[in-house]
This record gives sequence, structure tokens and C-alpha cells, in this order.
Amino acid sequence: MKKPRVLLADDHKIVLEGLKSLLGDEFEIVGSVEDGRALVGQAATLRPDVIVVDISMPHLNGIEGARQIKKTDKSIKIVFLTMHPDATYAANAFEAGASGFVLKHSAPSELITAILEALKGRTYVTPLIAGDLIRTYQEGGSPEKDLFKKISPRQREILQLLAEGKSGKEIAAILNISARTVEFHKYKMMEQLNIKTSAELVKYAVRHGIISV
Repeated sequence: MKKPRVLLADDHKIVLEGLKSLLGDEFEIVGSVEDGRALVGQAATLRPDVIVVDISMPHLNGIEGARQIKKTDKSIKIVFLTMHPDATYAANAFEAGASGFVLKHSAPSELITAILEALKGRTYVTPLIAGDLIRTYQEGGSPEKDLFKKISPRQREILQLLAEGKSGKEIAAILNISARTVEFHKYKMMEQLNIKTSAELVKYAVRHGIISV
């Protein structure tokens, strides 16, 4: 019987190697990547059945990566494996199209269960945060919805790169746009979010899970 094909995404090599050992018997590991932009590219090239992805990754975080992947291929299942126990992250992950959310300190068998549930078209959330996640939705959904309504996907990409310390020229090169376009998006974000300084913009990115500290 053909094994389900899995793509791994985490910015720590030791985690990737551990996942390969854990999942290799039951699944075909088709590749591994260490940043969000590489994840989007490899997902399009490899067309895996399931992606196991962390939230905190350079260049493009896992949630934004998932959002972009699901726009082009809804059939790919995405399971988050993260250290973030905050239900807000889980809510954002599911809103981006995730099928599962597991914490890194959960039992290894839980990740396998989440992947298998995703392959069946079901949703899995670790019991450690399930109650908090339900309360988040009962209180009106994710507190981050206002962020995603206010700024565009391109602006979120630029916001993360700015928060990582990239210059306007570096961001322009990464995104293949002009430095002037980067500055336009930056100041448009500041205007939309009522933020006065670049430092406040970075704090906003951290506070809203665009990047982690």
C-alpha cells in the first residue's frame, strides 16, 4: 500500500531529523524546508498529501505559508506542530486552513494521530488547548481577525520581514518588488493600523503572532 506523502517544515534541523525518524515508517517524507517561502515553493512542486509545519519560521511564518498554499491547492492537508500553546495561534491556524494543531511537548503518537485524522478529512486539536480554543470562538472568534481584515497578504509578508530586521532593499529583493513599493506598503500599514513608528510596527507584529520572540 502506498504511503501518504509528507512535507516537513521547521527552522530547526534537529527537529526535522527527529520528525523524519518519528514519521518515516508510516509515511513517505518527500522533503523538508526551513523557512516559509521555501515551504510554499516546495508545496507547489512536490504536491504532498500532508504538510507538518511550525508557526515560527523565517521569511514567512507557517500560518501565512498555509494560507498561501491552501489558496492554490485545497487538497493538501496541513498539520501544525508548534511550541505555542496559545489558543489564538490555533484559531489563526484553523482559519488559514489547517486540519490539525499539536504542541511540540505532546506525546509523539499525537502527531501521527493528527496526520491520520487530517488524511481522513477530519480536524484534530491537541486536548491541551481544546478548551481554550472553544472559548476563543465562543467569545466571537479569533482576536486576530481584525488584523487580517486591515492589511493585505503582501503587507503581512512585508511586516514579518521588517520585524526580522530586513531593510527595504533586502525585502524588495526577496519579494521581487521595488524598494519604493516596500515603503509604500509599510506606510500604508502604519496608517491603517494607526501606528506612528517602525518600532511600534515591529511590536505589533510580535503581539499579533506575525513573528515570535
